[in-house]
Amino acid sequence: MCNLYSYTRSQDEARRLMAVLSDRTGNQAPLPAIFPDQMAPVVRSGRDGAREMLPMRWGLPSPQAGGRPVTNVRNTRSGWWQPWLEPRWRCLAPANSFCEWTDASPKVTHWFALDGERPLFAFAGIGGHGPASAARSAASTCSMGF
Repeated sequence: MCNLYSYTRSQDEARRLMAVLSDRTGNQAPLPAIFPDQMAPVVRSGRDGAREMLPMRWGLPSPQAGGRPVTNVRNTRSGWWQPWLEPRWRCLAPANSFCEWTDASPKVTHWFALDGERPLFAFAGIGGHGPASAARSAASTCSMGF
């Protein structure tokens, strides 16, 4: 999964697609470029089990002190990730395109979508209030790509 994605479709479309019963995102503006450490909507199971949509910060705390936010789960056997892999931390991030880059000089970016209409889809992720062992509070963070 990438470190840059886009969510420019309507909240109503996301609520319908993901069967959201509670939307806490307010009047969500289109987000054409969501970079790590920015706020963006995610969908998760609320305390009552119903799906809710709320803003979370893109990227979980780094396992290294002072490191950049982590946006990709790469090693699920890592002791740092193990507490996050429980079903209660799972979430979905609505998106309609994502960006990957080619390591060239200058860097070349490539945007991908399901088709030319850029319909809504969701990335699987982990996030929420965070396990007690997290390096810093992850009350509003989400990481994708596993």
